[in-house]
Amino acid sequence: MSDENLHPPAEWAPHAAIWTAWPADGDLWLDNLAPAQTEVAAMIRALAQPSPGGKAGDEMKLLVNGPEALLSAEKAVGEVCDIVQARYGDIWLRDTGPIFHANDRCSLFVFNGWGGKYVLDHDDEVGAFVARAAAAEAMRRENVLEGGALDWDGEGTVLTTRECLLNENRMKGMTEERAETMLRETLGVKKVIWIDRGLLNDHTDGHVDNIARFAAPGVVVCQTAADEDDPNAARLDEIAAQLSGQRDARGRMLQVIRIPSPGRVENEDGDVVPASHMNFLIGNSTVVVPTYGTKTAKAAVEALKPLFPGRAVVGLSAKHILSGGGAFHCITQQQPE
Repeated sequence: MSDENLHPPAEWAPHAAIWTAWPADGDLWLDNLAPAQTEVAAMIRALAQPSPGGKAGDEMKLLVNGPEALLSAEKAVGEVCDIVQARYGDIWLRDTGPIFHANDRCSLFVFNGWGGKYVLDHDDEVGAFVARAAAAEAMRRENVLEGGALDWDGEGTVLTTRECLLNENRMKGMTEERAETMLRETLGVKKVIWIDRGLLNDHTDGHVDNIARFAAPGVVVCQTAADEDDPNAARLDEIAAQLSGQRDARGRMLQVIRIPSPGRVENEDGDVVPASHMNFLIGNSTVVVPTYGTKTAKAAVEALKPLFPGRAVVGLSAKHILSGGGAFHCITQQQPE
């Protein structure tokens, strides 16, 4: 397969479907189970809707695990999505699902529970299951890699972090040179733009989809501190500085656009959690942006709107999904048209 066909299409390219999963395990989600289901349902409904200009929404594919999950999913979103019964540990399809290429092919990388932190039954089966259900030709890869560790422009450029890709808990002895070779051979990558680290207390070890995202070829969005109390203030400035002056695979200087971060968001124990507006998902008709009830949410959503002409850009609550470790981008995987 040529590099052009290996490199995954950009997220803004047309989708045949978006795959996601229904929160189902009460032992994992506890009191957040029902509220997280409500947030996932709102995301599905938003993505399935046409844009104000009439652009068709996404075909949504929802994995459900078990009879109770099936019943609750059918009640919540049964009329707007295709419900597929499956086995999975949890809903983080960006990392457990396949990475789709063009031409009905996909790569199945090794998933090791984010460096062995959360190893759940059946999560390592999700990629192959989705590939079969999507009728995609699957290529098994020997490397440990999660989809959320990369963000790509569809033209050969990827963003990633050293904190994650070079972490010994993923692949021992991984170096930048080896990582770039792996990405070139498996995903057709021509240029890797490295960022040192991700958000504070991110159990993914710095997934880039929580800190910096392509919005268009040559255009990257990252965040600026919400206020003086923002626990990631120094990291956010560091990210922007490391992106500044970089060129993509086609030689374009990156245009770096900063939007407000959510600021300090804490869980019920008072611990800072890695809340981020960067975990947005670009659908065919709609961009869904996670919000957390903070004062900068509206400004962040408004700042993103000009970057996605022709699409509705909506802020939706993801505070309860975040209790499980991520937001909308983390729980989805797009299948290119």
